Amino acid sequence: MSTIGFVLTRREFVVAAMAATLCRSRAASTPGDVDIVQFSDRGERQGTARVPKVVKSDAEWRKQLTPLAFQVAREGGTERPFSGAYWNLHEAGLFRCVCCDTALFSSTAKFDSGTGWPSFWQPIAEENVKHGAASSGFTPSEVTCRRCDAHLGDLFNDGPKPTGLRYCIDSVSLRFVKLV
Repeated sequence: MSTIGFVLTRREFVVAAMAATLCRSRAASTPGDVDIVQFSDRGERQGTARVPKVVKSDAEWRKQLTPLAFQVAREGGTERPFSGAYWNLHEAGLFRCVCCDTALFSSTAKFDSGTGWPSFWQPIAEENVKHGAASSGFTPSEVTCRRCDAHLGDLFNDGPKPTGLRYCIDSVSLRFVKLV
């Protein structure tokens, strides 16, 4: 008796079935989708949503952003201290990503760090940002927007209570929405 094809052992069959199940579950949610917490411009939490990751070419980002915003948000640069629009801003409002409009920080968590950059002791929702461990200042820990990967600034462990963290953020990476 001749066989065409191949025969799977029970173990190979189980592994293949598990792999197929994993592939199906990954296909159900696009790899480019991310979960973020959405907020109204009044700062009201509207819940978590699965949204598409924002991906654009450098040419598209350059059309949308100022040259400095492109250098900082897309290339990981930084603005000079005490030069940004928001380091000394004391109005109530919400700070959104300049690239994708995701809510990132609330003015209620903003504090004067004396560094010349807007500083926050926590993001508006941890789900909306990505970062590594807080640094003591010798090794910066980059903070980025979860939805579009925009460079926002760095995270340090020298902030005020209750978190002890300082999200040191470039003004040019943000768009401020004043609460009315």
